[in-house]
Amino acid sequence: MTPSLIPRAPLTLVALLAVSLLAGCASKSEPRYTPKELQRFEASAELDSDWRQRVGRGLGRAQYPIAPDLDGGVIFAADERGRVMAVDAESGERLWQNDLETGVSSGLTAVANQIYLGTRNGEVLALSQEDGEVVWRSRVSSEVLAPPQPNQQLLVVQSVDGAVTALDRHTGDERWVHTSSQPPLTLRGTGTPQVIDPVTFAGFANGRLTTLDNRSGQPLWERRIAVPQGRSEIERLVDLNGQPVLTPDGRLFVTSYNGRLVALEATSGNILWEREHSSYLTPVLVGNVLFTVNEASHIIALDADSGTELWRNRDLEGRWLTSPAFADGNLVLGDFEGYLHLVDTRSGDFVARTRIDRSGISVRPLTDYRRIYVLANNGRLEALDLRR
Repeated sequence: MTPSLIPRAPLTLVALLAVSLLAGCASKSEPRYTPKELQRFEASAELDSDWRQRVGRGLGRAQYPIAPDLDGGVIFAADERGRVMAVDAESGERLWQNDLETGVSSGLTAVANQIYLGTRNGEVLALSQEDGEVVWRSRVSSEVLAPPQPNQQLLVVQSVDGAVTALDRHTGDERWVHTSSQPPLTLRGTGTPQVIDPVTFAGFANGRLTTLDNRSGQPLWERRIAVPQGRSEIERLVDLNGQPVLTPDGRLFVTSYNGRLVALEATSGNILWEREHSSYLTPVLVGNVLFTVNEASHIIALDADSGTELWRNRDLEGRWLTSPAFADGNLVLGDFEGYLHLVDTRSGDFVARTRIDRSGISVRPLTDYRRIYVLANNGRLEALDLRR
C-alpha cells in the first residue's frame, strides 16, 4: 500500500492535508522519486485474463489495505464499506455475499473455515467461510489496518496505536495485550505480526522488533532495527511496516523505513547480517534468495545467507510498487497506475506485463502457481493465467 502519514496528536484539516502530501517523503514536500515511464521489452510469457469480479467499492478514498485471501480454492475479499464476499477461484462465481454494516480497514486472513478481519472502529470479526455470517466479534484499542494473524489457539491483532492484542481464536476473548511507545508521527499502517505457536514477532513504529511469549504477552527479547535520525518528525520516521519473514531454520528478515534490512536469529535476536535499506513493504523468500522492494520501488534480490546483492531492477522507480508475490519462477508486483509486472527471479528481467485497472493496485497480488489474482483499488478482482 502507498504509505501516508498519520499523526499521534490532533491536527487541523490543513495540517492533515499537508501531512498526507508528504507520503513516503523524509523532508521534502514533493515526492522523492519521480515515477519512471514504462519501457517496452520482449515478453517471454503472457498473462491471459480468465475472469473478473467486482468487490463492492474497493479500497475507498483512503485506500485501506484490504487485501483478499485464498483458502481451499475460494477467494475471500471485502470492500471498505463492509461488503464481504466469497468467490470461486477457478470460475470466478460469487458463492455468497454479506454486508457487515461496518467499515473494513484490514486485509483478510482465511484459515480453518473462518475469515478474520479488522475494522476502522477497532473491532475484530471472525466470519464463517461457509456463508459469511459473524461467528464472534471483539474490540481492540484502536483501528486495525494489519490482517489479524492466527496460530492454533490465538488471533494476534496489531492496531494503529501500537498495541498488540491476543484474542482467543475460537471465542474472541482477550488473552493479553502488549503496548509500545509510539512516536508523534508514523506512516499510515502498522507492521503485521509474524505468529507461530510459542511466540509472536512484532515490529513497531518506534523502529523496534519485539518477540512476545504467546502464553502471557511478555517480551522475550527486543532489537532496535532502525534508529531515528534528523531534526523533523518526518525525517525521524523509522516504521517497521512490513511483516517479518520467518524461515523454517529459524531466521528472521525484517525491513524498516529510513533504516535497515536485518537478518536475525529468531530465538535470540542476534544479528546475522544487516544492510542499509529503506522499505515499508514485506519481502518474499524464494529458496535462499530474499526479494525486497525499497522505498524507491527498486526490486532487489539478495543472498539470504550474507545479504549480498545479486541483482537490482530500477526500471519501476517511483511507481509505488506493492509487496512482491511469487508465481512460477517470477515475482509479481502491482503499481500505482494499475499495471501488473512479472519479473524473472534469476535475472531481474521483465517477463510479462498487463494493465488491470487505471485505479491502481495497492495490495499484494495473490498467487497459486501459474494463476494470479489481483485486486485493484476500485474493487475490480481479476484472475490471470500465466502462459509461457
